[in-house]
Amino acid sequence: MLDIKEVIETNRMIMENNLDVRTITMGISLLDCTASTLEEVKEKIYNKITTKAKDLVKVGKDIERELGIPIVNKRISITPISLVGGSVCHCPEDFVELAKVLDKAACEVGVNFIGGYSALVSKSMTPADEYLVRSIPEALATTKRICSSVVVGSTKTGLNMDAIRLVGQMIKQAAVLTKDEDSLGCAKFVVLCNAPDDNPFMAGAFHGVTEADAIINVGVSGPGVVKSALEKVRGENFEVLCETIKKTAFKITRVGQLVAQEASKRLGIPFGIIDLSLAPTPAVGDSVGEVLEEIGLEYTGAPGTTAALAMLNDQVKKGGIMASSYVGGLSGAFIPVSEDKRMIDAAACGALCIEKLEAMTCVCSVGLDMIAIPGDTPDSTISGIIADEMALGMVNQKTTAVRIIPVIGKGVGEQAVFGGLLGYAPIMRVSPYSCEKFISRQGRIPAPIHSFKN
Repeated sequence: MLDIKEVIETNRMIMENNLDVRTITMGISLLDCTASTLEEVKEKIYNKITTKAKDLVKVGKDIERELGIPIVNKRISITPISLVGGSVCHCPEDFVELAKVLDKAACEVGVNFIGGYSALVSKSMTPADEYLVRSIPEALATTKRICSSVVVGSTKTGLNMDAIRLVGQMIKQAAVLTKDEDSLGCAKFVVLCNAPDDNPFMAGAFHGVTEADAIINVGVSGPGVVKSALEKVRGENFEVLCETIKKTAFKITRVGQLVAQEASKRLGIPFGIIDLSLAPTPAVGDSVGEVLEEIGLEYTGAPGTTAALAMLNDQVKKGGIMASSYVGGLSGAFIPVSEDKRMIDAAACGALCIEKLEAMTCVCSVGLDMIAIPGDTPDSTISGIIADEMALGMVNQKTTAVRIIPVIGKGVGEQAVFGGLLGYAPIMRVSPYSCEKFISRQGRIPAPIHSFKN
């Protein structure tokens, strides 16, 4: 438990530095919800989610009130739905029916999002997987709380280029179907390589098949706390800088551990992992970009950005691991453009471009996140951007992801507004040169040679 000094310090971090528990996410296995008809599967899914998660929001609010620690989101992750509906969904429209049931269940229990409208296709696609992927645009356009993901590659399997090509097409369709909301549907969809089974952060969360029947995962965030700590060591050497980040991450993780244990005890569901990720919001003072600037950069994107981010990410993980035996998910630093005020500013002034972001993703937690691009960007270009990012993950044995939003009707220099934690983003330039012939090739890119270790 926290001692009195830690309580006082934690209270200051909450009141002054935007420390929060970003999410309590309940993972729920739906593997026992298979049946012989679509209607039976729908009924089983709805009943299990509304039974398991009926007290999740209440418990979260109770802990928030009693401990004084803000808990921003209460969420659910489920078994990838292509596995659950595979035997009864014979077309994309059948999967959309499941999406609507998931949305209804999420609404019933009051969670912000439900993740796991997903398919795992890193090597190839079954018919059910393909139906699921093709259903994603309609599913995102007709629901409010569904988050979707597709895993298209891994270090062990290589990259499924057929899936990457199809996903590029589906992203564009989702953008068109939600064009009246600045193509918001795409903000709830992510493409992944080397996806972890225990990620509590949307839109890439799903409940892995290796997980328990139900589990509690907590995601903690605190870029404002890290920035405040670094302000006190301005001008110091790298050793002092690293120690400061590490000690601060330790304290933040302890807060998450406390919340996770309380939620687990009150819900009667096992505790899974703490994900300590510096996940920003559009609010001033809650920005990874500000942390990088405090380290010594004029803007994120300046020379030295990748090195600074590598150091930040590593020290955050080292501090978190010392604070909890069960650190997992995507722990480190997120660099979403639209959700980070200083990243938005850097993109708007030209300091930050997609190519620099791609370089930064070699050392951060995830990848190209919440990138708004012109609405007339070709499907093949979107697929090419995804393929580049997935290749970084495959070769470097790390999780990478792409959440990209072609904003229909808008071009470079304009702005897309998504609202809430999703924020707003300048439309960023993409390369005008075509990769269509490359993307149109069929098959998969083989796994790299260093993957053969078993």
